[in-house]
Amino acid sequence: MDGSRKWLLGLGAVVLVFLSHMTSALEVPLDPKVLEGLPQPPTITQQSPKDYIFDPRENIVLHCEAKGKPQPSFSWTRNGTHFDVEKDSKVLMKPGSGTLVIDISGEKAEVYEGTYQCTAHNDHGTAISNNIVIRQSRSPLWSKERNEAVVVQKGVPLVLQCQPPAGLPPPVIIWMDNNFQRLPLDKRVSQALNGDLYFSNVLPDDTRNDYICYARFHYTQTIQQKQPISVTVLDMETMNETVAALYNITDFYRGSPDGERHPGFMLPLGATSTKMVLRGETLELECIAEGLPTPDISWQKEGGELPSGRMSLQNFKKTLRISDVNEADTGSYRCTAANKLGSVYHDIKVTVKAAPFWVSAPRNLILAPNETGILTCRVNGTPKPTIRWFVNGVPIENAPEDHSRKVDEDTVIISSVQSGSSAVYQCNASNEFGYLMANAFVNVLAEPPRVLTPPNRVYQVISNNPALLHCASFGSPIPVITWFKDSQISIRNGDPFVIYENGTLEINVAQPLNSGKYTCIATNNLGIKENHVFLEVKEPTRILRQPEYKVVQRGMSALFECKVKHDPSLIPTMTWLKDKGELPDDERFVVDTDSLTIKDVRGEDEGAYTCIMNTTLDQDSASAMLTVVEATPTPAIVYEKPDPPTDLELTDQTERSVQLTWTPGDENNSPIKNFLIQYEDLLHQPGVWVNLTEADGTSTTARLQLSPHVYYSFRVLAQNDVGYSNPSAPSHEYRTSPAAPDENPSNVHGAGTQPDNIVISWTPLTGFQSNGQGLQYKVYWKQKDVDEDWSSQNVANASQFVLSGTQTYVPYEIKVQAFNHYGNGPDPGVVVGYSGEDFPLSAPESVNIMVHNSTVAEVHWEPVSLSSVRGKLQGYTVYYRRERGLHETAEEAEQQQALTFSGNRSEGRLPGLQPYSLYNVFIKVLNNKGEGPSSLSKTFETPEGVPGPPTFLNVVDYSLDSLTLAWGPPANNNGRLVGYTLSYQPVNSTSGLGPIKEMSFLANETSAVLGSLNSSMLYKFYLTARTIKGPGPSISEEASTILDTARIQPTVGPGKALPIGPLFGTINASVSEDGALISWEQFGHHKNVFVEYIVENSKEEWKKELVNGTHSHTIKGLKPGMSYRVRVVAKDPAEPTVHSTNEVVVTVPAVPNRQVDIATQGWFIGLMCAIALLILVLLIVCFIKRNKGGKYPVKEKEDAHQDPEIQPMKEDDGTFGEYSDTEDHKPLKGSRTPSNGTVRRDESDDSLVDYGEGGDGQFNEDGSFIGQYSGKKEKDTHEGNESSEAPSPVNAMNSFV
Repeated sequence: MDGSRKWLLGLGAVVLVFLSHMTSALEVPLDPKVLEGLPQPPTITQQSPKDYIFDPRENIVLHCEAKGKPQPSFSWTRNGTHFDVEKDSKVLMKPGSGTLVIDISGEKAEVYEGTYQCTAHNDHGTAISNNIVIRQSRSPLWSKERNEAVVVQKGVPLVLQCQPPAGLPPPVIIWMDNNFQRLPLDKRVSQALNGDLYFSNVLPDDTRNDYICYARFHYTQTIQQKQPISVTVLDMETMNETVAALYNITDFYRGSPDGERHPGFMLPLGATSTKMVLRGETLELECIAEGLPTPDISWQKEGGELPSGRMSLQNFKKTLRISDVNEADTGSYRCTAANKLGSVYHDIKVTVKAAPFWVSAPRNLILAPNETGILTCRVNGTPKPTIRWFVNGVPIENAPEDHSRKVDEDTVIISSVQSGSSAVYQCNASNEFGYLMANAFVNVLAEPPRVLTPPNRVYQVISNNPALLHCASFGSPIPVITWFKDSQISIRNGDPFVIYENGTLEINVAQPLNSGKYTCIATNNLGIKENHVFLEVKEPTRILRQPEYKVVQRGMSALFECKVKHDPSLIPTMTWLKDKGELPDDERFVVDTDSLTIKDVRGEDEGAYTCIMNTTLDQDSASAMLTVVEATPTPAIVYEKPDPPTDLELTDQTERSVQLTWTPGDENNSPIKNFLIQYEDLLHQPGVWVNLTEADGTSTTARLQLSPHVYYSFRVLAQNDVGYSNPSAPSHEYRTSPAAPDENPSNVHGAGTQPDNIVISWTPLTGFQSNGQGLQYKVYWKQKDVDEDWSSQNVANASQFVLSGTQTYVPYEIKVQAFNHYGNGPDPGVVVGYSGEDFPLSAPESVNIMVHNSTVAEVHWEPVSLSSVRGKLQGYTVYYRRERGLHETAEEAEQQQALTFSGNRSEGRLPGLQPYSLYNVFIKVLNNKGEGPSSLSKTFETPEGVPGPPTFLNVVDYSLDSLTLAWGPPANNNGRLVGYTLSYQPVNSTSGLGPIKEMSFLANETSAVLGSLNSSMLYKFYLTARTIKGPGPSISEEASTILDTARIQPTVGPGKALPIGPLFGTINASVSEDGALISWEQFGHHKNVFVEYIVENSKEEWKKELVNGTHSHTIKGLKPGMSYRVRVVAKDPAEPTVHSTNEVVVTVPAVPNRQVDIATQGWFIGLMCAIALLILVLLIVCFIKRNKGGKYPVKEKEDAHQDPEIQPMKEDDGTFGEYSDTEDHKPLKGSRTPSNGTVRRDESDDSLVDYGEGGDGQFNEDGSFIGQYSGKKEKDTHEGNESSEAPSPVNAMNSFV
């Protein structure tokens, strides 16, 4: 039966103890849709406190509220018997509730005192409330008494007793005088917890006749007053004989002699006392001492510390108060009273008891039929509480017998529940100090699954943050939750997903790929229900450009930039703060989309400015400082590296740490970013400074972690944006004590150098790491997988140890531990090493070759046994050599080749073989020592392949329409040669290729004459050789037929071939308005032809222009009056020869200066005519105005310029009243958005002071308030004079309590 987990819906999960085949608690959700139709036993939701003290002037209200399905009915008991509410007309039960309202007006309230209990019942069980004890508050009168006058001698102790009447609850005690002024209390005069007034020693100033003790009763708000006590303090030294004769020695209260006295305790009495307090309450211990001078009180706990977090000293340290007491507060507390004459102490033994308190209260259970549940009632207390179980309000031993129910002290187990067996169980735990009572129902339900999470909910989260997708469900039996992504991918528990017991799916680190649709399915044996939610993973908000530190002159502007990158689907909000508060309400501060501008900077603008970018999911912020400096003549700020720190001091020194404190140097106008702390090891590496740690730029102290046996000296460097300061002066030397090593050597390695040894090596510890003198290493070894003890050897001043006499290539477990005179290092880790290797003994057998094609063969062999390798198997080396070609008769001495195949292989491929050849092969096994013996040799043949390229292709003869070609056979035939294929095609002037022609030749032909070619044409040739496998790779060549022009025919020496490439003939030049036209004669073809030119007699580089495919070119942009040298050049990257024409000189004629007469230009004539016409029109207008009559509008002018003093103006800002805007345009505080408008300040000076409530209020004796409210505040002509009425004691008491 699946009872291992349940869901708690509503406010959260309830954690219970799970047992095999037992379910946990499941509370019915508060969702009305779920509650509809679900039965539920009663649950008490509200009840009055256990101890109810009521005011007899008010009604008694006993609360009792409960929920359940169906709605519960309520009843009450009083003093253990049924309380018939309907028969008492003074008692009313609220409809639909169990709350009682008892009207006690006109009745004796004592009638309703007693113990009440509420019961809530429906068809599925009965719940009961706590026992509520009702008592009436009481404020009895003070008993009649007459206080005798007290006469005491100066310096003696004194106690004035209050002894108020016992009230319910107890009253608050205050000592006052006749004018209701509180008597001053101090270390000498104090009030005890019981209300008595204690004088450690009296002074003449204590003489008065109105020491009055007042008792204030809380509920009735009444005050009872004790009769005044008169105290007279006599100073015998200043009394004359006549006055002293009036007093008898018996008249003095405790007439001890005047003078200094040792301390003594007035309260408590004796050397020891006891105190019992309940757990959770407040412990108050007091000690009041007498003596002269007045003693000081101190407290301590024997064998322990006072709880600083819960402890306070009150009443001038005479009262020790410990709140929320627990068992640890048990013990003996000592108060000590001391003055200059001595001290005395008193011990108070405190015992902590405890009323019952919950460890685990029983929880409601919802079970499916045939399931098993458990109720636990775990409490604690001192003495141990007694636990009693009830079912539906009846003691469980008196309830109808139920064999499915088993009670075991604090546990009730209900097995195999059935429909209709729902009930409410009560657990009551009590001891002599109180009781606890709790209801827990067992509700048997059979419900199909319901998913309570709203469908299609969209969850948004920032990437790299956790994402929680909820699937709250309800059902009985408890549904099993499964999750799917995009309705296909099943999600299981494990990184990066976590599925919690309440159905929530957590993605530990959400990434954009996690976005999508998620489906949760709730299943039990009664049905299935699914729900869909969606996850959107957003990009984080990041500030890309942060505000920068600004130094701005007064009156200038400051600009802070804050450029932000955020998810485009989120709406950002930019907020600017100054010194972590709102920006000043000043139009000088202009907030833009990504910047803050402060205009007309003032001194008060200096501070830290922070931009905060918020979205609905995240935020980012950055800050920068603004420093305001005076304008000229202040010199420009010079930023320099900081001055070195000073005053290095070492404090709080321990074996492994020390506190370093320093004083920062001058920042030199650039804030210090951090401090670098370095140390020098004067013992092991004097003169070498090593970086130890860094501290924040605002720090002046750092806790340094140290190593043993080091002679430390420290220094500090400060860093700002300019760089590091010079080092500070070194601190004084600090030596740490030696200790055992903290670490072992690193890089422990074991490997043999000979077949019978193993060399164990390691990286030794440095002197700094040694931690003390006498550093050595203990080397441990034992053969791996052999049952034997560790062997060891101590090694000093070495980094290796050679172990001889080992077997060949055997694994050993190795570890190396450091130790010195002060102990061993930590337990070392174990590494595995091997003894030395030897040459392999065996050769591979069964060598076979499989030929795949003419260039690849596959070799197979049988591997050797691992034991014969005698070392770590590195692989097999295949040696092969070409003996000869199959068409050759004699052997060729070719170099042997080798291929190594790593690992325990049994085959390998031989690539790059030469076709039609005979090969020899043998194999050797390989380890780290070397190779083993050779296998038997094997030979194999490769089949024919395509031949290599012909060795050369040359043009050996040229003519106007033919070319003669010669070639050589391939260097590697790779088979039997059957012929050649020659292809050729013309190449036109634009490097384009013409149609291709092809010719075939026999194997013994090595030349050919190609006729019917075009003259002065470039041809490209391709030649390949062929075997029966096909043609091989081709070689190519280019050549041109000669030009049909005898006068430019180049001279070719006898017996020499015509050179390949262009030849130039005559070059001509002419000058026109467009430039210099250059033409030339050329035969043959060339890829890159240029016209080059340079100013005559100039040393500049030649300028060149590409002119491929033409025999003429115009050079533009030449300067008039200049002479240029010009030539035509042919260059080819594939050919080192550069062909060039002769140079010609081109002179560009100068351009004559052509002056233009502006007076003959049409635009100038038109402009002059327009100006003349405009002048004529202006003259006509002036003449008309001069001759036109009219009156001067004096009245209008006066009205327009009347005296501004008679216009209504606002007193505050000087604006005209009739045009003023009375609306409040003051913007909201907080973040500011860009605005071009002017923000008006709120000018209202209204105050509630002008409409305040006046009058003095007082309480009368029954607690009512006496006072008046005035609608308008008026000045009282008698202000400051005291009232003729007596002051109210209630007001005085309320001011102190």
